[in-house]
Amino acid sequence: MISISDLTVSYGSWTLLDHISFHISESDKIGLVGKNGAGKSTVMKLICGEQNPTSGTIDKPAHVNIGYLPQIMEHNRGRSVLEEAMTVFDVFKSMEKEIEDITVQLSERTDYESAEYADLITRLNDLNDHLAISHSEPPEVQATRILMGLGFKDDELSRKTETFSQGWNMRIELAKILLGAPDVLLLDEPTNHLDIESIEWLEGYLKDFRGSILLVSHDRKFLDNVTNRTVEIMLGHVYDYKVPYSQYVELRKERMAQQTAAYENQQRMIEKTEEFINRFRYKPTKSNQVQSRIKALEKLDRIEIDVEDRSAMHLRFPPAARAGDVVYKATAMTVGYPQKVVFRDADIEIKRGEKVALIGRNGEGKTTLMRVIMGELEPFSGESKVGHNVNIGYFAQNQEDVLDNSLTVFDTLDRVAVGDVRTKLRDILGAFLFKGEDIDKRVSVLSGGERARLGMAKLMLQSHNVLALDEPTNHMDIRSKDILKSALKAFDGTLIVVSHDRDFLDGLVDKMYEFRDGHVKEHLGSVSDFLEKRRIETLSELERRFGQVSQAAPAELPQPEAKKAGAREDFASRKAVSKEARKVRNRISFLEAEIGKDEARMKKIESVLAAPGPTDDIMELTREYLELKRDLDAKTDEWATLMEDC
Repeated sequence: MISISDLTVSYGSWTLLDHISFHISESDKIGLVGKNGAGKSTVMKLICGEQNPTSGTIDKPAHVNIGYLPQIMEHNRGRSVLEEAMTVFDVFKSMEKEIEDITVQLSERTDYESAEYADLITRLNDLNDHLAISHSEPPEVQATRILMGLGFKDDELSRKTETFSQGWNMRIELAKILLGAPDVLLLDEPTNHLDIESIEWLEGYLKDFRGSILLVSHDRKFLDNVTNRTVEIMLGHVYDYKVPYSQYVELRKERMAQQTAAYENQQRMIEKTEEFINRFRYKPTKSNQVQSRIKALEKLDRIEIDVEDRSAMHLRFPPAARAGDVVYKATAMTVGYPQKVVFRDADIEIKRGEKVALIGRNGEGKTTLMRVIMGELEPFSGESKVGHNVNIGYFAQNQEDVLDNSLTVFDTLDRVAVGDVRTKLRDILGAFLFKGEDIDKRVSVLSGGERARLGMAKLMLQSHNVLALDEPTNHMDIRSKDILKSALKAFDGTLIVVSHDRDFLDGLVDKMYEFRDGHVKEHLGSVSDFLEKRRIETLSELERRFGQVSQAAPAELPQPEAKKAGAREDFASRKAVSKEARKVRNRISFLEAEIGKDEARMKKIESVLAAPGPTDDIMELTREYLELKRDLDAKTDEWATLMEDC
């Protein structure tokens, strides 16, 4: 479908992508991985035509519809959430107009055997398929379903887009892209602003998506659950693995180990051969053997080891001074802002040494609680108390609001460093991947990932016994997240962390506070346990919503009467199921007969369109063919659904 051939991107003397080539096929769901700055976002911009390569080509069919979600985008204002999402359906009007134009052309042309005529029919079928998918249910129903899957509530769909944060507006843009039913999805960090439940919904959607996907994500589980192929960008080159992320990691280790072993074996052989040559070079009786081995070395296909990027952060938090048994406690606490109460009547207790996650939808109060703990916000009512001898190190979600843009990277640490550590600032910055001229960069020009690393380096210069981290992994690549997770697991103080990254939280925390619908609820156990419980609770809510939950049990009957009542209920239930099964079987038989009729009629029309006679109305036949195809698609989908339920 899309071919990237010998592509190079250079900026002066620095080459970002060096003659890379790979192909995106129709069924591919590709995870594009690599360190921050490796060129992943650049590849997406090149495919979309937003950026031009230095050399090389990108071949893609003219009519391929690409849906692209960048990390940073403009948001529209003035419409409600639902109205903004519905704007995507405007494009289908132009498709319907194109169908009409092609139909007119087919009725007027007589070059039935030409390539142009065949291309018009192909394009007509593609447009029809696209519309059939997009019109499978009313547009408003589609938009509402996807928006609610991405976390919006019923009463939020009528709110203006400008009343939502940038993260929520990103969800609206993602909804528009999904509603556009593209052939290829290019998603650059789509989970950055999604909560855990929305991430799981998006996973399910992308698993069922029929087109191709090129996905950049630092969420290991998301990649494993969605992708079937991994393309790694490392030091300007690409390495293609036909497996999801976790399998790619193992295969990559095996490949590097095999390559290293083969290289070492060859080097030993070369060393012995050269030793033989040097030893017997001037001995006449060995001259033939020497010459033979010299020629063998010249012809030898030398094994090279792929250059590997081993740079990574090195994190170790300073030892924590002992705090009191309870580091933070809130009782019947209500918190909010002048215009809104965020959550009420919260009881929270965090003990020394605990590692606690704050989870829930964006806007439900996680960062607000962090502000209360840090003393930046007073509760409306109730009690909020930080424990004895608690020293909190706070990592804010938006480092641009915390770091001074006018300072350099080095000056940022120099301002807070004290004592002997000031002599080691360059080493510390090197551990956080700031090397050479990087330390003289102004904070204002740093990327999101660089700001996150600098903020973490600044946090580690002082000893804290409580770490309060608000979305610390938002701009970190997978390797950096793993290193941070290991450092936090080894930290001997207390951890309070806000994160939507399931893989990061799993195995790190054993207690969670869920922020939901204005309340705070404690959960003990792992993130996996919580997610399993939440899936069950959500299913129960759906059953209640659609009236599918069984009615409350009747008052207890005497034993014989209870048995009779149970038998009657069991018989009635089996009778109802049997009757429903017959209905389903009858419907399946009816659909199979109708599908056969539609297919037969379509074949007749196809044969006429291939060689139309003078009296054949091509426009009418084409219109009938399109209607039959839409009808056939709908019947086939219903038939497939009924067969699955049988």
